[in-house]
Order: sequence, then C-alpha cells, then structure tokens
Amino acid sequence: MQELEPKTPDEVKDYGVEWADQLGGATISSSDWTVPSGITEDDADTDGTATVIRVSGGTAGQEYTLTNTITTSAGETLQRAIRIRVRTAASVAGY
Repeated sequence: MQELEPKTPDEVKDYGVEWADQLGGATISSSDWTVPSGITEDDADTDGTATVIRVSGGTAGQEYTLTNTITTSAGETLQRAIRIRVRTAASVAGY
C-alpha cells in the first residue's frame, strides 16, 4: 500500500496513482474510487495512464485507506490502495 503525503482536515488536496508500469501499453478505460466515511471525495479524473482523486475533510489523527479500481482498454481490472494520514497543521510541516 502506498502511503502519501499527509493533509490537514482543512486542506483540499489531490492524490494520484500512476498505473503506466502495470498497463503494458493499454490505457485506463474507467476508474472508480472507494472512499471510507470521514473523508470526502470532491473530484476524480484520469489521463489514460494515471488517476487522481481530490479529497477534503478527515479527522486529525486518523488515517484513511482509499482504493482505486481501474478497468483497462485490454479488459483487465486492477486495484491499488493508498493511505492518507490526516494531521494537525503543525505536524504536517514536519511529517
């Protein structure tokens, strides 16, 4: 599981997953994110080989696991999970 840069509850932040190494020349046909309660998916997008999710909220001191499921142009279904920690503004500076 990939752990990404933390955020504060007040930040609206983008997180991405680069899939190119697993696509073997295919592209992403569709992308879906599973987001646990407590953190909010504001937007999501894909550019053919990467996916991005914009999230807001969360509770300081909590970590959230988001799962990205994609379908490729070759018909494969792949999943990757990312972990986002939510911290106070003071602790993010020195994460």
